[in-house]
Amino acid sequence: MTVQSPPNQALQPELDRRPTRIAFSQKLGKWDVKLSPYLYISPFFILFAITGLFPLLYTGYISVHEWHTLGGKGAFVGLDNFTAVLDQATFWKALRNTFSIFLLSSVPQVIAAIIIAAILNANIRAKTFWRMGVLLPYVVAPIAVGLIFSRIFGDQFGLVNALLDGIGLDPVRWHSDAFASHFAIATMVNFRWTGYNTLIFLAAMQAIPGELYEAAIIDGAGRIRQFFSITIPQLRATIMFVVITSTIGGLQIFDEARAFDAQGRGGGDKQWMTLTMYIQDLGWGNQLNFGRAAAVAWLLFLVIIAIGIVNFLITSRISTAGTKTPKTSKKAKKVKL
Repeated sequence: MTVQSPPNQALQPELDRRPTRIAFSQKLGKWDVKLSPYLYISPFFILFAITGLFPLLYTGYISVHEWHTLGGKGAFVGLDNFTAVLDQATFWKALRNTFSIFLLSSVPQVIAAIIIAAILNANIRAKTFWRMGVLLPYVVAPIAVGLIFSRIFGDQFGLVNALLDGIGLDPVRWHSDAFASHFAIATMVNFRWTGYNTLIFLAAMQAIPGELYEAAIIDGAGRIRQFFSITIPQLRATIMFVVITSTIGGLQIFDEARAFDAQGRGGGDKQWMTLTMYIQDLGWGNQLNFGRAAAVAWLLFLVIIAIGIVNFLITSRISTAGTKTPKTSKKAKKVKL
């Protein structure tokens, strides 16, 4: 007598092969996991496309046309605006001034910010007061800073020249000498931005594990040795970030240089005119030529990209210099075996 299997057991393999239906709530949960990160960061990219990418592309469109402030759009001229700008001596002088002010401001600014952050990270009294006070210059309007420092570095009645005269030194022609004017403008930039970068370094220092300093103290390392052997290596990524952002901001300096004198023309001989001031002069000054102003803006953009890439390569190489594991020799490998 043969025993027949129940129908439900005979159909069980076919039921197992049928695709399982996923509920809509489960699909919605998967979509939420996959799409929600992109939705969270999408406002930044949308705002960047509206306020950053579109003006950049539109400026490139203007730069290849004969475009005047009053006359509007003209004929397509290709790269004629770029060649015309590169043939002008004022462009190269503005480029030189921009790099000079950038180097005089960014390099001391980063060094001073690291040192001040290390002092604020130490066990001092009234930490909150000093940490808030270091950010106060950043709150001051840049035009106000420019007006105040233009009086401090005045040629005839400036505070600095009065102090120099009191100790028997000759006064400095801050508004005539190129290097002196660059130094004065760089001092304004350092006054405003050193505190901002200090707080960035301070936040990074507070994230360094305390066990590293405890081990260094046990080994007999002093504060200076701890600073160079622990603090600086742990700040490599932060230093790279600050250097890149300082490069982008330093090459676009405008407010401090514009407010250094009453006319705002960059000096009688253009001795402190920056590229951004030159853009303003081309578009809204004597020439009223939007096409050439847009060409200078794009040249400045390319310079910032090039310098930013160089800074990134250098700082990234420095940041990974101490992370490589030393290679073991063949003799050491044989001993281990």
